[in-house]
Amino acid sequence: MPRISYVFMVLLLGWLLAGTAGAAVSAAGGAASGSSGQPASPGNAEAPDQGAVVLGGKSGAQQLEQSAEDLYGYVLEGNVAKVRQATDEVSRIFVSSSFEGLTSVEGINALSSVIMDVKTAVSAVQSSPERWEAAAAKLRLAANSLNHPRQPMWLQYYKLIREDLNAMAQSASANDLKGWQTALSRLDSRYNTIRPAVIISRQPDVVNVFDSWLSHAAGIPKSSQPSERAKLLEMVSYGQEAARVMFGKEKDEPALTTPLAPEGYSGWGMLAAAFILVALGYAGYRKYRGDSKEWKAV
Repeated sequence: MPRISYVFMVLLLGWLLAGTAGAAVSAAGGAASGSSGQPASPGNAEAPDQGAVVLGGKSGAQQLEQSAEDLYGYVLEGNVAKVRQATDEVSRIFVSSSFEGLTSVEGINALSSVIMDVKTAVSAVQSSPERWEAAAAKLRLAANSLNHPRQPMWLQYYKLIREDLNAMAQSASANDLKGWQTALSRLDSRYNTIRPAVIISRQPDVVNVFDSWLSHAAGIPKSSQPSERAKLLEMVSYGQEAARVMFGKEKDEPALTTPLAPEGYSGWGMLAAAFILVALGYAGYRKYRGDSKEWKAV
């Protein structure tokens, strides 16, 4: 009988200990649920915040381009309220998007800098329509370059850059440093508009080469030693090659500069010119004889 009582007491003690542990676990679960304000559920602690949903690369690029287009349109319209609203939307899309695989680290930094320029221009105490338009244009081209890396809009600037290089070549041929500076300033302004877009869709070394050439060309008029005509033309040639690579043009396409006046003709050149003149004269003579016969027939 004492042995039966001993077994009964052990079982009772085990039951009490099990109940106490269960109550502690239940209390801990209730405390966790109360602190979150929601019923406890499996995996709820690792659920991401719904306000921080990350957009996919392509989806984010498409939305960013659309918002940049809207922003540019509102700037042209002069709708200040819509401009501020679109600027906030652009910033929100950029923060909540991942552009991994669409551009390089340099491209992400360039895009971020453009957005910051837009926000700074819009939040300025004194609004400047020119500054707004310039910043919005850069953002529009940058967003388009991110969404269409193979055929971005900034490639349309090739003709304008080519015209500026043509003007530089003409100034170099005449050794006109003032004209050189004017053409270079215009080229620099246009390049500054597309530069963030170029960084987004081109390799960093391509951009660095054109930047270096532009910096060197800008220092020529400030040099204490006068530059020779041949060196100026050589500098333009370097710029042509850098622009060709940057815009993805082939070498067999027409040259950027217009032909300069030759300093003299070679023997082969004189022979070719004589041949052309003889051919034209003979064709004119045959035509004249044909016309004469027709008149006689009548």
